[in-house]
Amino acid sequence: MAFAVAVVGLGAMGSMAALELARRGHRVVGFDRFAPPHELGSSHGKTRIIREAYFEHPQYVPLVQRAYERWDDLGRWSGASLLRPTGGLMIGRPDGELVGGARRSAIEHGLHYEELSAAEVRRRFPMFRLTQNEVGLFEPRAGVLFPEVAVSSALRLAAGAGADLHYGEPVQDWNADGHGGGALAVRTAAGTYPVDRVVLAAGAWMAGDLPGGAGKGSRIRLPLTVSRQALFWFERGPGRPGGPDFGPACMPIFIWEWERGRMLYGFPDLGDGVKVAIHHEGEPTDPSRERRPAELSEAGPLSAVLASRIPDLGPAREAAVCLYTNTPSGDFLIDRHPAEPRVILASPCSGHGFKFAPVIAEVIADLVEEKASRFDLNPFRLERLIGSD
Repeated sequence: MAFAVAVVGLGAMGSMAALELARRGHRVVGFDRFAPPHELGSSHGKTRIIREAYFEHPQYVPLVQRAYERWDDLGRWSGASLLRPTGGLMIGRPDGELVGGARRSAIEHGLHYEELSAAEVRRRFPMFRLTQNEVGLFEPRAGVLFPEVAVSSALRLAAGAGADLHYGEPVQDWNADGHGGGALAVRTAAGTYPVDRVVLAAGAWMAGDLPGGAGKGSRIRLPLTVSRQALFWFERGPGRPGGPDFGPACMPIFIWEWERGRMLYGFPDLGDGVKVAIHHEGEPTDPSRERRPAELSEAGPLSAVLASRIPDLGPAREAAVCLYTNTPSGDFLIDRHPAEPRVILASPCSGHGFKFAPVIAEVIADLVEEKASRFDLNPFRLERLIGSD
């Protein structure tokens, strides 16, 4: 059987792309080397942040606004609770990368936000202790996404829409020869699948030499690096009279630029403790080799940062590892393969992409169908990323 589209990698981007393509009537075959959702990539960890006043660049705001709509769609189709609003607090110096960038996006796109002094943050959110030269920028639409539930829901719906999903079947290669009519061929240990289009959304496994076909230039090296990011869930402290409530009704998601260019992020206690992690700064890793699991002892540097900032937290109680697949610019990679335009490269999202998964699925589907995108994709082109290397 010939398929219209093969989706390689069924994490956040791949699962949503498979669903979007199947709902549009395409014959979809999907592959993953594991059985998603799993803990070996980037689409796990119980929670992910969604936020609108995007500090990285205002160009992301239209994408995330559409993503909110698509998360609502996915929740409605699946019957699952995928997004919980909590509001979001960006903390740092008024002119810092985080607060300054969030303010810029909010102003450029007319978003509602409040800028709070350190004292005002303390009154509204008593768990946080800002220094006098820090402020908080509060955005009301931010909240929490649930990645494992989201990926499971997308895969279930994709299969229901006709997608043929293969788990535990890593793709070894693809090529443009060996099948009549100019079809592409995707090869795994289990067989060879003729397809019209290929979507490569394999996250960290796209770093390094990207498998390709026999044609000249089809085997390329993408400018990606993979880092091991440790995540921690902290216990509430031993308690004191009138101590803060860390639950989602009282505590927003937050990002904190505690030093210039250094950030941590966190979530309210949803039953497992307060999750906090440092954004970037992870050690380089190779996902194809044995990876070291996170240990509670690794929480020491983060605990030291939190001691004066969220002093009512207790010790770390749980740890996990997430992989960041990073481009040189920190932007996404969404483009056609330079030697084979029927192959679409998508997914390396530099540690901030999960929230965009359902709208990136729309972008991917439009590329498959050779439709003009409603979004500016120039910042995500391979040529531009190579130029920033």
